[in-house]
Amino acid sequence: MPISDHQASKTLRKLSVELIDASIKSMFNHDEKRQSKFQSEAAGILVDYSKNRINDDVTKSLMELARQSNLSDAIEAMFSGEILNNTEKRPALHTALRSNGSQPILVDGQDVVPEIKDTLNRMQAFCEKVQTGEFSGHTGKPLRTIINIGIGGSFLGPKLVSDALKPYWQEGYDLRYLANVDGTDFIETCKHLDPETTLFVICSKSFNTLETLKNAQAARTWFLQSGATEDKIQHHFVAVSTNIAAATEFGVSAENMFPMWDWVGGRYSLWSAIGLPQALVLGFDTFKSLLSGANEMDQHFRTTEFEHNLPVILAMLGVWYHNFMDADSHAVLVYDEYLKELPNHLQQVDMESNGKQVTRDGKKINYQTGPIIWGGTGTNGQHAYHQLIHQGTKLIPCDFIMPLQSHNPVSDHHDWLFANYLGQQQAMLEGKDEASIIKELVSKGMDQSDAESFAPHKVIPGNKPCNSIIFNKGTPEVVGALIAMYEHKIFVQGVIWDVNSFDQWGVELGKVLGNAVFDAINSGETEKFDGSSADLIRRFRDAK
Repeated sequence: MPISDHQASKTLRKLSVELIDASIKSMFNHDEKRQSKFQSEAAGILVDYSKNRINDDVTKSLMELARQSNLSDAIEAMFSGEILNNTEKRPALHTALRSNGSQPILVDGQDVVPEIKDTLNRMQAFCEKVQTGEFSGHTGKPLRTIINIGIGGSFLGPKLVSDALKPYWQEGYDLRYLANVDGTDFIETCKHLDPETTLFVICSKSFNTLETLKNAQAARTWFLQSGATEDKIQHHFVAVSTNIAAATEFGVSAENMFPMWDWVGGRYSLWSAIGLPQALVLGFDTFKSLLSGANEMDQHFRTTEFEHNLPVILAMLGVWYHNFMDADSHAVLVYDEYLKELPNHLQQVDMESNGKQVTRDGKKINYQTGPIIWGGTGTNGQHAYHQLIHQGTKLIPCDFIMPLQSHNPVSDHHDWLFANYLGQQQAMLEGKDEASIIKELVSKGMDQSDAESFAPHKVIPGNKPCNSIIFNKGTPEVVGALIAMYEHKIFVQGVIWDVNSFDQWGVELGKVLGNAVFDAINSGETEKFDGSSADLIRRFRDAK
């Protein structure tokens, strides 16, 4: 059913008219319990959503909309392995990868838990062999530089994990990423590396993803040019793939191949063997703690009533702004240098999941679906795009994310970081009106008429919505829970919008057309292209 047809949507539409200009600050003044009322906590994460343009009627109607959309059934369907990806006829069982394995999880009638456990055991054994030197380079030197070759979900999520958990890296290890097909990425990544101590992990389900395969082939050539022979490739290359034949032909030994499954989408695959490079650097116990934190959020999401359910709360707030308040983007602002990759990861998980224009049964949608996701780190953004948030014409809901404790206490830096974290939220809430600005300018000696002329440029409207998301420290468990929380938020919104959050057909066409362009670069035949494209191809050929 289209979102607009639900009775709760009609109520929310009326409430949005009433609250479009309602003062959040006044709501605090009239309700001393507001802060505690609009706050919830789970898996070490606290979400304070009191600084939103909402009241009791709004939250009640949002949760009613979730119920009218049969969200409870959808949640259970996902955890039970039902086919949610209806266009590819697959389950979406990334949650199974981090479950405790106590209950069977069926895919096509087969319990996948034993296979998951076996893969985790193999990953752990391999990590231990690398750590102890039992699995070493072809000259016997320990492998301490790990290169993650992968793109999309084999890059963004894994890089978020390794960056977020940098304090937990094992001493002496380095982890680098090869994703882009740009040769510069390869050259800069492999610059100054010792081939004898470098291990490449090729992460590609099909083993034919263009960017990944090209980078893997370049790495293979680089390794062989160092003087190694082809039989030594197996000491420096492992693979996470389902294409055993292609990986074997490349030179990877069968015992160093790790599986991927169709029932795990790429953007949800960091919990699988795709996480092998991160597990190698972090140590397997830390990787297991990451899974444990995600599982704790999974259980919270699956069992907690909507009114206290973090992913549901965040999702329905997003629906409120994007479907009833005409917002079209959402900013993720992280006040933690280790979490700087979170906005990038969420761009893929959110926009690739819910950037859809038809419902699950193929009908054209006439309402907003996935928002534009953007953001960045801490005070850096305050000197850049926060200007748009404070004084621009867009309504931009924001998530402010910060640990209360730093892994790296330096002087009073963390105090100032938190002061900025909260100060920006205060500015969004309170703003500054023209009369106050004029009074302030005059008190500092400015002429009244000049102050009146200048004041409009300094007005900050305030009344901008945001969520405060905090946790004590960025531990592996908390990082796992944080990523899982956003995964589930995105899933909930997909249910409300009635879209398939687990396919991504929009990424395919450009790849296909890119092959045609590549052929034209080599042949010079541009007749089938539009005039602009044909001219650009000719210019590229001339520049070679």
